[in-house]
Amino acid sequence: MITPWNSSVLGSCPAHHTAPAGSTGIADVLENARRRLRRLEPEDAHLAVHAGAMLVDIRPAAQRAATGEIPGALIIERNVLEWRLDPRSDARLPFADRYDLPVIVFCQEGYTSSLAAAALQELGLHLATDLTGGFRAWRNAGLPTFPPANAPRLQPSYQHA
Repeated sequence: MITPWNSSVLGSCPAHHTAPAGSTGIADVLENARRRLRRLEPEDAHLAVHAGAMLVDIRPAAQRAATGEIPGALIIERNVLEWRLDPRSDARLPFADRYDLPVIVFCQEGYTSSLAAAALQELGLHLATDLTGGFRAWRNAGLPTFPPANAPRLQPSYQHA
């Protein structure tokens, strides 16, 4: 039986350290995605949220539990983001019925969110962008956060840098 992993197939492949022709490395993919975005610094994102933009946390549950959350952020994990926000999708959230949604996506450090925001722009959500530096930069800027899940959670905390 021939599988993608048996030696008859692998033996005919080029060395594993040689990138396939036409492929693009992740650094270039990220750079290309960011060229299309008007990325927001934490303070600007905070102001945009107060002006009506939607802040979307795409981090996995375990990461949110370990590091904390931003009060009011909508949680849509990365693996379902496009389906939940594409106005054409049968799986979209009820508010995602237009292409001019002001969406600010964030992850932990601002890498995955750039790729996610670019993917949303490809769907036609032309106002989609991301938070420069992600959750870490937001927290370090002293903006409101909820603490990690194992810490007391009475009200948002405000750190002063």
